[in-house]
Amino acid sequence: MAQLKITLKRSAAHRIPNHRAIVKSMGLSKVNSSVTLPDNEAVRGQLFKIGYLVNVEEVK
Repeated sequence: MAQLKITLKRSAAHRIPNHRAIVKSMGLSKVNSSVTLPDNEAVRGQLFKIGYLVNVEEVK
């Protein structure tokens, strides 16, 4: 199964509360922090909402 490496590139401070909650639930805390999550519909839906804050790479 494919994995996605998600890196927080912009601060979540002063953003829409739902977007801040998504960032926190993904395990991202500080700018330039990264997590590896499975590539599934739930994660893709979250990324659709906060795409302007993160960079996404596919990891094999």
